[in-house]
Amino acid sequence: MLRGSSASPHNPMGRVIAVANQKGGVGKTTTAINLAASFAAAEVNTLLVDCDPQSNATSGLGFAKDPNRINSYHLLMGEASAEEALLTTELEQLWLIPAHKNLIGANLELVDAEGREFRMRQALASLRDRFQFIVLDCPPALDLLTLNCLVAADAVLIPMQGEYFALEGVSELLDTIERIRVDLNPELGIEGVVLTMFDDRTNLAQQVMTELKNYFGEKLCRTAIPRNIRLAEAPSHGKAALVYDPRSKGAESYIRLAKEIIERQPAAVGSQTSAKALTTEGTEAHGGETVEEISAEADKMDKSA
Repeated sequence: MLRGSSASPHNPMGRVIAVANQKGGVGKTTTAINLAASFAAAEVNTLLVDCDPQSNATSGLGFAKDPNRINSYHLLMGEASAEEALLTTELEQLWLIPAHKNLIGANLELVDAEGREFRMRQALASLRDRFQFIVLDCPPALDLLTLNCLVAADAVLIPMQGEYFALEGVSELLDTIERIRVDLNPELGIEGVVLTMFDDRTNLAQQVMTELKNYFGEKLCRTAIPRNIRLAEAPSHGKAALVYDPRSKGAESYIRLAKEIIERQPAAVGSQTSAKALTTEGTEAHGGETVEEISAEADKMDKSA
C-alpha cells in the first residue's frame, strides 16, 4: 500500500507535497509551515498554499485574516489565478497563497461543479516551473478540499503523533490515497510519515517508533519532530520556527526533515542546489549557519526548549 513516489527523477518541474492527516492536533500546519520555510532556507523557491478554512498557515506566517484578499477559495472557484494570490513572506524564497474561512463554502459550492476534483491541480499548473517545492496545508478532514490537494500533489507527507493511537484513522487516509491513485491521480506517492510531538526520553515513545517502523517501513522518516515550546510560540509571532529561534530543537528538526526530503528528490531542486546547501541564511541572528553547525549546537542543548 505504501508505495514510493513514482515521479520521474528527470522531471524538471516543481514537486507538490500535500501535508495531510484527517486527525486534528498532530502538528500538520506546524509541519507545513516549517517544512516550507526550511526548503526556502535551502535557497530554492518554495510556495506554501493554505487550503484549510482555519487559515492557521496564513496567520502563522504573520498575515492577518482578510476576506478581501485573494486566497485559495478564489483559486478553487476559478475567480482568480494563482499568480494573483501570491504573497511574499519574511523569508526571501518563500511565498504564500493564503486561505480564509470562506473556504468552508467550497465544499458545498463545488459539489455539482464540473471537474471539481481537479480545481487545485489546474490552478497550480502555471506555477510548477516557478517553484521547486509547493507545500499544501490540508484541512483535518477527508473532504473535497483535501481531495483537491491530493489530486494536485505528487506525494503526501503524513504527520503522526508518537503515541499508541497514532494509527487511528490513518488507514482511512491510506485507503483514500489508493482510491485517488486508481481514479484521479495515478502518480500520487507517499513522501513519508513523520513523527511529531515526539519525546525520545521515554520508553513508550521508543516502543511506538518501533511499531510504526514495522508498519510503515522505509516510509517512516528518519527525522522525528520533538515537543518544543519554540514551535508552539512561533505562530503567535507570525514566524516560522527557524526565523523565530533558529537554535531551537524544533527548528533544527524541521531543517533535518527538509534535508532528508531533498536528498531523496535532488531533481526537484536542480543541479546547483543540494541538501548540503540547507542553511538558515536570511534569519537575522544566524545567517549562513549550515544545518550541520546548527545540529551540533542543538545536540549540546537540553532537550527542553
